[in-house]
Amino acid sequence: MSFSDNHGLGSRILGIDPGLQITGYGVIEGSSSGPKVCEAGVIRTNDDTEASDLAQRIRSLHEGVLEVIDQFHPQAVAVEQLYAHYEHPRTAILMGHARGVIFLAAALRDLPVVSYNATRIKKSITGNGRASKDQVQRTIQRELGLANLPEPSDVADALAVALCHYYQLKMPKAIAE
Repeated sequence: MSFSDNHGLGSRILGIDPGLQITGYGVIEGSSSGPKVCEAGVIRTNDDTEASDLAQRIRSLHEGVLEVIDQFHPQAVAVEQLYAHYEHPRTAILMGHARGVIFLAAALRDLPVVSYNATRIKKSITGNGRASKDQVQRTIQRELGLANLPEPSDVADALAVALCHYYQLKMPKAIAE
């Protein structure tokens, strides 16, 4: 059975909220009782003066993403799309570097990568494309049966993008029934 044929059951999805200093990640697995969290956390790049240059941050992020992939063996990677605000083009460029490193890590492990924009993620998770961060965190907590709100928000965002992809995989099954 291929990844796309099992509608998310038994499959692992790595969700990533990209950043050059803090990258949130969340690994979820589909089961007959719904999605379950395997692991969630952050990848922090070194903040000391020696490692603060862009090349070292990118290397650190790349190594961190590969470590998560190699430990949890996801079948797909879901990444939040880049949102570029015209008043902050430098931020968009830097985030592009982070996304490129994540895509490279996935490609090196032959994993498919899907991207979702923030509005689509929020709509699929909460039903409201303009949901607040708090609403997203509370919905993630409820949907994944977590005892506490996922913290920091980078982790909640990573779990949200993974859950969004999980729901996209399940959609064909719901339509067929």
